[in-house]
Amino acid sequence: MTLADRISRFRQGWDGLRRRHPAAAWLTRWGVTAVSVSLGLLTLFCFRRGLEHFPWFVGYLLLLWVAGIVLVDARQTLAVRAPRLVSLVVDYTVQSMLHGLFLFLLPVYYASTTLLSRNAAPLGLLVGATLLTTVDPWYRAMRRRAPWIESVLIWLALFASLAVAFPLVRVQASWALVLSAVLSVAALAPTVRRRLGAGWREAAAVTALAAGAMGLLTWSARGGIPPVPLHLARATFARSVARLEPVLPVREISAAELVSWGSLTAFTAVTAPAGLRQPIFHVWRRNGVVVGTIPLSPIRGGPRAGFRTYSRKSELGQDPAGRWEVEVVTPSGQLVGRLRMTVTP
Repeated sequence: MTLADRISRFRQGWDGLRRRHPAAAWLTRWGVTAVSVSLGLLTLFCFRRGLEHFPWFVGYLLLLWVAGIVLVDARQTLAVRAPRLVSLVVDYTVQSMLHGLFLFLLPVYYASTTLLSRNAAPLGLLVGATLLTTVDPWYRAMRRRAPWIESVLIWLALFASLAVAFPLVRVQASWALVLSAVLSVAALAPTVRRRLGAGWREAAAVTALAAGAMGLLTWSARGGIPPVPLHLARATFARSVARLEPVLPVREISAAELVSWGSLTAFTAVTAPAGLRQPIFHVWRRNGVVVGTIPLSPIRGGPRAGFRTYSRKSELGQDPAGRWEVEVVTPSGQLVGRLRMTVTP
């Protein structure tokens, strides 16, 4: 019996089972979704402290590249022998791996995102990609209408993952973004070759141009991308700092009391990977207007509670009433986080 005969007999048996048992029909439509969610949760559980499992994380990225690029590229060749079976295996393998990776990345990007700021857009994109790869009927419908969406999702997964991985080997966040953009596009060279129907030389040239353009675009838009895996662990305004801990932290204070203090301190603790040194700045604003930019000692990664640092503003004016805000930013303009307080009249 040939492989095609075995597949045909299996399909006939499965169709008969679906007619006799409604639960089998549900399993056909939603079973892969349930498996995908389960695998995603398993990935999240295994990598819940992913920064401590960096070698496994890199291995998962390589596996995604092999499954998502090489296997997809070979789909047409393999489909000659078993069209439906190969298509299902490739689609569900790539979908499940993408879903697991997006689910792992979500908490990392959520921690580094400052909500209600422009760097929240990439987080929204990851949420959308996670939902799309979670619900199997949505994913299949999208692939039928726009086959290129698969390549876009693979690129997004590689870019978002590499942006997390590079700082773990002590690459500063801004350069990590550019490297991630270039390498994630370069990894799509087999797909570009298949889409263009060209040779490797032509595909490599097109991919190199696209990778360079993506690197420049990412550099220009770096201020709107979360500085993963940096994130603000603690932040507060205070009267002062003693032994690297805030003294009299406040969220609201009267102008008279603040004047009696003579100065205001912004305390922040930033979490970073072990071994990473990252310069940061405190940008002070009052009622939306910048009133000072203070460079701080480069943060050093490692401590779970975050690297503690602070800046002090002593020139408050005779009437400091208003909305005060301090943004924690990298030299490239990436927003790590912000803290706010109100000074009442």
